Amino acid sequence: MANVVGEGAAGRSTRTLRAEGALRTITVDDESPERVRRVLEQALVFAGAVFAAVYAPGADGEQLCLVESAGVPRTLCGVRDSYPVAGRSPAAEAHRGGRPVWLGPDDLAAQAGSRRVPSRDFHLAALPVREDGGGCLLAVSERAGGFDADDRVCLGLVAGAIAFPAPAVAADGGDLPPGAFMLAMDTGRVRVGADTLELFGLDPGAFDGRVETLLGLTVPEDLPSLMSVVEADHMSIGERELEFRVLQPSGPPRWLRLRGRLVPGGEGRPARLVGSVADASTVRSDITDVARVQRLAAALATAVTVRDVGKAVVAALRRPLRADRIALAELESERLVVTVLDPPEPEAWPELWRAEWRTEWPDAPVRTMPTLAAALREGRARIWPAGSPLEASLAGVGPGGLAMLPLPAGNRMAGACLIGWDAPHDFGADERALLTAAAGLAGQALMRARAFDAEHELVGMLQRQLLPRRLPRLPGAVAVARYLPSTAGLELGGDWYDVIPLPDNHVALVIGDVQGHNAGAATLMGQMRTALRAYAAEGHPPDVVVSHANRLLMEMETDLFATCCYVDVDMEEGAAWCVRAGHLPPVLRHPEGATEIAEAEGGPPLGVVTRAEFPMSPLRLQPGTVVALTTDGLVESVEADIDEGMDRFARRLSASDPAHLGLVADGLLGNAPRSDDVALLLMRYDGMASRPLRETWTVWRVPQAVGHARRFTRRTLRSWGVTEDVDGALLAVSELVTNALVHTDGQVRLDITLVNGRRLRLAVADASPRSPVKPTSIGWEATGGRGILLVEALSAAWGTLPVSGGKQVWAEFVLRH
Repeated sequence: MANVVGEGAAGRSTRTLRAEGALRTITVDDESPERVRRVLEQALVFAGAVFAAVYAPGADGEQLCLVESAGVPRTLCGVRDSYPVAGRSPAAEAHRGGRPVWLGPDDLAAQAGSRRVPSRDFHLAALPVREDGGGCLLAVSERAGGFDADDRVCLGLVAGAIAFPAPAVAADGGDLPPGAFMLAMDTGRVRVGADTLELFGLDPGAFDGRVETLLGLTVPEDLPSLMSVVEADHMSIGERELEFRVLQPSGPPRWLRLRGRLVPGGEGRPARLVGSVADASTVRSDITDVARVQRLAAALATAVTVRDVGKAVVAALRRPLRADRIALAELESERLVVTVLDPPEPEAWPELWRAEWRTEWPDAPVRTMPTLAAALREGRARIWPAGSPLEASLAGVGPGGLAMLPLPAGNRMAGACLIGWDAPHDFGADERALLTAAAGLAGQALMRARAFDAEHELVGMLQRQLLPRRLPRLPGAVAVARYLPSTAGLELGGDWYDVIPLPDNHVALVIGDVQGHNAGAATLMGQMRTALRAYAAEGHPPDVVVSHANRLLMEMETDLFATCCYVDVDMEEGAAWCVRAGHLPPVLRHPEGATEIAEAEGGPPLGVVTRAEFPMSPLRLQPGTVVALTTDGLVESVEADIDEGMDRFARRLSASDPAHLGLVADGLLGNAPRSDDVALLLMRYDGMASRPLRETWTVWRVPQAVGHARRFTRRTLRSWGVTEDVDGALLAVSELVTNALVHTDGQVRLDITLVNGRRLRLAVADASPRSPVKPTSIGWEATGGRGILLVEALSAAWGTLPVSGGKQVWAEFVLRH
């Protein structure tokens, strides 16, 4: 410790002197197992590091093994838990050479051993902790300039202050340090000392060495979080720390604090979880502020949105500092856009803030607070004790003391954090250090969260553009749909729905889910929705529509697959055909309230098998039946499998009131887990009040075919009571049938439909996909081309529709009464 305390203070910065004082206190007064961690935490406070760790040679001398760390989880910085001593890593070079190694983003990119570093903004420092090759200190900074001169001096002080206690991991047969434990991940056997067993209220002689025995003493509410630490797959993401409660023979449960990390196995030795357990109520008060910085760093590392950042800052600062008010705001132009306010009630804030209230929180103008504006320009934390001359808008935030933390991020100011006290507050040196460290961490996190929020809004807009803006009006039915994006990070969902009106009062209900949550899945979702709509519009039956979509997906250059459920509903007959491609079946709610999960046969997901079969299953719909289609995000969760979720979904649908279909949809989504995106499509079939009259005639290719079609049409119209405008309709039939027979091959079909006794529709279908072209001009010597002109002149409207394997040419007439 001579290199820490032996040098004079001359030429030292204030920060360096404070770092020396803090390290002197720790190394002289602290003999606890937490001493190394406390020394590392000073690198977070005084050197601006987001992560600091110390490595020591392992038992075989071939690896530098992680002994202790502080700050964000190491995997966020691309740091490993061990490095070969003979390797080219910065840690190994500092250890072997006995001199510091300073690397910037470009250096890290060129380092073959640093490919795990995920960000170009990281700066890395590796310093030897002893000149005899006794290990090294590794520190990471996210600041644009990396470690400046003062930072490097402080890191040198931290490296010099580190003196290892007992070996990092006790040998399998050796003694454990006080408060330590070692858990074998393959057998669940745990080694603990008598002092740790005493915390659990166990007699060392009666302890059976099983981790289940210790877990059985945990308060049930805390057991899930504790299990997430003692399971190896969770521990692989980095060091973990949590507080939990254990039951006592009498009195309230005792709070314990666990810190642990996973030590990889090798050469027949299993992976082990090593760490320490301490009584949380007896933790030394002089390390609380530094520990809070470490917890804040960990919380901000997982904060996704701007709101998450604000909540993490409030949780880390307000209660520990016993503050009465705290506000976190983004700086946009000349306004502070408040993102978190605690307490949230308007009456707890000064008059200016109440006057500028916007919906949930205020939008405070910076120009009305010149003191705050000046502090933001300076870019450093400011503290005003009680009685300081401040404008009313600031004095009211903290009449007993006010702290303003500018939140820097790179070369700009991301926002500000205001912390106020009502009673006179004395700002100690440790508290000032805490505020300064918290400001730097929060500023970087706020910028990341702001970028995430902007990108998330862009993602949501893209998602909305890929889904229908509104659902069509249906004959004899009402349909509603809902879509909820996932809240698990920045993810584009692949769920979609569609309602497709088809000829002859048919409607296709479609719902699907593309594998994955990214831009590729969302793009493929839009392509599949468009393809299904196009194939349906061509008039194909449901199984052919889905089969064509499967073939299309197989031919696309993608590794993704999709599931789909396609239901073709005949609104006139109340019948439907269902086709499933690896998707959930429809759920039917019958008029009397009973529900059933339709027993519809299913084929494989789209894009998996080229020549797949997609069988059609019939569904019968009575007026008042609700058809419900959903995706797995609504019915599947970590707590329940998909079958249980479908049963629960059916029960909730049964208990709903189908008269208000929108409320039914909202109620079904009320407890959606939101770990995955969710699509929901509901249709209530009411039945058609009046059905059209229909007749069909197959036109044979015989010399009298046109005459037979005219006679069939005349008889049909006479049976329907149509006596007016018959001649024009017969002439149109002659022209349409003649065109089909002359210009196409294959079968020709004549369909006659009468809607509400007033609209007559004549349609001739053939096997040719080519639509008739209306001539722009016809000479006197032309022998053809007049038929379409006659149809256009005689009818109220005419056109063509694609049908499966061909087309349909139709004409409509408005009949006189």
